[in-house]
Amino acid sequence: MRVLWTLNSETTLRKIRTMAKYEMSRTDLLALERTKLANERTSLAYFRTCVVFLGSGLAILKIEMFNKLSMLGYFFMAMAALILVVGIARFFYTKRTIERIVH
Repeated sequence: MRVLWTLNSETTLRKIRTMAKYEMSRTDLLALERTKLANERTSLAYFRTCVVFLGSGLAILKIEMFNKLSMLGYFFMAMAALILVVGIARFFYTKRTIERIVH
C-alpha cells in the first residue's frame, strides 16, 4: 500500500483517511516516521538560516568599518525574526497535518 505524501491535497487526505481505517503496514509506518523526521530537519534548517541572518546583521552593526551599512544589518536582523516565525509556523502546520492523516 503506497501513498504519495502531498500534504495539501484534499483528495490525498481522503485517500489516506480511507486507508487509515485499515491497519497500516510496516512500510507505511516507516514512511510516516520518515515524514516526521523530514519535518524536524526542515525546521532545523529554518533555525540555522535564522541564526546566520542574525549573526550577519549583528556583525555588520558591530564592525565600525560598516557604519554606512547599518540599515543592511537591521534588515538582516528583521529577516532573521521573519524566517524564525515562518519556520515555526510551517513546523506546526505540517505536524498538525500529519497527525490529522494518522487519526
